[in-house]
Amino acid sequence: MTTSSLKQAGRAAALACLASAFASAAMPAFGALGDIGAAVASAKGVTATTPVNNASSAGAAQYLLSGGAVRVTQSVDEGGTRLREYVATANGRVFAYTWQGPSAPNLYTLLGRYADDYQSGALALHVAGRDGLHAARVDTQSVIVESGGLMGSYIGRAWLPDALPAGITEGDLR
Repeated sequence: MTTSSLKQAGRAAALACLASAFASAAMPAFGALGDIGAAVASAKGVTATTPVNNASSAGAAQYLLSGGAVRVTQSVDEGGTRLREYVATANGRVFAYTWQGPSAPNLYTLLGRYADDYQSGALALHVAGRDGLHAARVDTQSVIVESGGLMGSYIGRAWLPDALPAGITEGDLR
């Protein structure tokens, strides 16, 4: 095997491991990007996105950013990963997530209807040889996802660039 094919095989293995971790990890009962946030939905008596595991957002910490324009709900899933859901208070829609912990969240559940855009962007990076072994940034027109880490220590964020409320930048998503 040549050095080039070993490098490609390593990248393919890393991408497969990353996708597997994202698909199998657990997360609390939040809404997907673009959906009404779980806390807003329960306050209004609306059913939000169905939870994907037994973890719940009960007891989750909430705080406001940018003079109340954004509500952030922070919770820890059953795998010990801290998730933050960013909701625009003007319309109740989830526009971003951040995570940090020992396991990666299920990105396909977090991204909801934007999962296909993410997957296409990740594949394009891989084909171009620009996907990183431990970190990647998938930047599409509709969604941006940054993820990385080593086994047992994952960090990342996903957001809808066109849905950021006035006064909020990607730097505020921590």
